[in-house]
Amino acid sequence: MFRTLNTPAIWAITLSAAGILMITMGARQSIGLFLAPIDTATGLGIASISFAMAVGQFAWGAIQPVAGAVADHWGSKRVLQVGIVLLVLGSALTPFMNTTWGLVFSLGLLSAIGSGAGSFSVLIGAAASRLPVHARGAASGVINAGGSFGQFVFAPILQKLIQALGWANAFWALALATLGALPLIGVLARTPGHVGQAATGADEPKLGQSVRNALKDRSYLLLHAGFFTCGFHIAFLVTHLPGEVNLCGLPPSVASWSLAIIGAANIVGSLYAGAWIARYRSKYVLSWMYASRAALIALYLLSPRTDVTFYLFAAGLGFTWLATVPPTASIIGKLFGVRYLGTLFGLTLLSHQTGGFLGAWLGGIAITRFGDYTWMWYGDIVLACLAAIVNLPIREAPVQQAALATS
Repeated sequence: MFRTLNTPAIWAITLSAAGILMITMGARQSIGLFLAPIDTATGLGIASISFAMAVGQFAWGAIQPVAGAVADHWGSKRVLQVGIVLLVLGSALTPFMNTTWGLVFSLGLLSAIGSGAGSFSVLIGAAASRLPVHARGAASGVINAGGSFGQFVFAPILQKLIQALGWANAFWALALATLGALPLIGVLARTPGHVGQAATGADEPKLGQSVRNALKDRSYLLLHAGFFTCGFHIAFLVTHLPGEVNLCGLPPSVASWSLAIIGAANIVGSLYAGAWIARYRSKYVLSWMYASRAALIALYLLSPRTDVTFYLFAAGLGFTWLATVPPTASIIGKLFGVRYLGTLFGLTLLSHQTGGFLGAWLGGIAITRFGDYTWMWYGDIVLACLAAIVNLPIREAPVQQAALATS
């Protein structure tokens, strides 16, 4: 599985990017653990706090193409550094916010924009531009696994800190831990670049033209549609899984360990995704992942609500959790090359997080209006089935950019 990562330079690029993603995604994917404690402390209500977190889901996606474009043009180092600083500030300021709009500012904007600037579009784009073609699939799997490992580590630790020290101190501890990403940015920046990237041709379209070409491409738009569903699933669960556990009369530790199990399972899933896209068409890998989610949610709804059920559900769902990232990035790279991968992949992440905004926000509305999440689960199943279908017509052959530029 790792035989293509066969030089120290390739491993340095891959592991430093994975380490940064471990921190930014570990922090972001554990935010749902704070929903109930913030509600208890401020009395703002689940719907209001869910709205702030939903804004964060959208902001995380909206910054991706912007951060990717800046990194594609000027380099990734400054983008990553600014992102980490914003994430630290957002985490540190949240305990001082006692209004909905205050939480929108700290969690919905600062933290989300910061973690987004230090996330997939910049890191995978930076790695792909430095790696030879044969190493990109496996490397994307390892980098993606880093984000999942962060969720596995951060979720149970933060739950323990919330219980032992209170949610405010847990946020300040999170801010300190986030600073650990800064040395890894230095490692990534010092690693020799352009390990395997071909020289840029004189006739290669500019950034704006490349984006316009991509937005005319049917396969690229279908990829967006499927990724929208992925964001809806993930944001709903990250934000509201603790609430679902509470509705079932189970202790908060079941939620934190479920999130951790999702992260651990996705480490394996991400590594296998990186290997599978070297053997099978990425669109088939994506279609299978989305179809499996529909089946898993249906099985969950038919099962008794016990801690074992949650752990098994988490393990099954976790296998495909963010393992959709390597095949999605792979298809974009096949279609348009890696020159502007950060920007083009960032735009798909914007679609992902538009779904994420709706998943987090509608979950809050559902629990407030209906008292449970039943209709959200049904919506998840329908969207997963549609995502499995829309990925099948995707073309994976390169787009002829020069021809598109003159059309």
